[in-house]
Amino acid sequence: MKKYLFILSFLLSLGGFAQNQTLFDQGNKLYNQGKYAEAIDKYKAILETKNHSAALYFNLANAHYKLNNIAPSIYYYEKALQLAPNDPDIKNNLAFAKNMTVDAIDAVPDAGFSKLIKNITGIMSFDNWAKVAVASVILFVLLFLVYYFTYSTFKKRLAFVSSNLFLFIAIISVVIAFHKYNVHQNDKEAIVFAQEATIKSEPNTRSNEVFRLHEGTKVKILDTINRWKKIKLADGKTGWIENDNIKQL
Repeated sequence: MKKYLFILSFLLSLGGFAQNQTLFDQGNKLYNQGKYAEAIDKYKAILETKNHSAALYFNLANAHYKLNNIAPSIYYYEKALQLAPNDPDIKNNLAFAKNMTVDAIDAVPDAGFSKLIKNITGIMSFDNWAKVAVASVILFVLLFLVYYFTYSTFKKRLAFVSSNLFLFIAIISVVIAFHKYNVHQNDKEAIVFAQEATIKSEPNTRSNEVFRLHEGTKVKILDTINRWKKIKLADGKTGWIENDNIKQL
């Protein structure tokens, strides 16, 4: 019985993949025809099946960009960048989309060791670092077996050095993967979707206004109280914004 259930599940997954590929192709065709709103509907239909990819988010962002939808375009470019952090096309298009925003916020630059760690961890996504760790462990085991069973002195030395190298890579990859995961869990970011949002000094409408933000601005979420979120800008400014005005990445 379990065997038949597995086969059925496998066939259904294949059917779902084929359907999503059809939707993706239809969306691309509509995009090329200049029917951007219709293309967005096709791409979103794929997202509703809980399937996502950098390519899907990238195309969805492009369609919104063509319609001058500032916040959605930046939001989906950022989503694509989370899955493919080094993709030059995503970075380039995101930069163009950010040029449409009103708020000019100067980011506080990272320095020293913090900058180095950020650059290293940003080379790949969390999933890819985890894959590197798994592959390195497998290669370590295989090379250790070669070292253990071979009789050639040269091969033993080569296998020993290589196995230790891959063990080191595996350990570093695991550390980076967990660091990136923790950063992802703690650094909750969001995009302002309101055309204009008033940022308050406290989480209530009676408190003083500290500044205003406009659609497309990226913020970091620090805390949540009822329908308010405490946010921090790239330049270090903080304040409270209503939940409905932002969309978390």
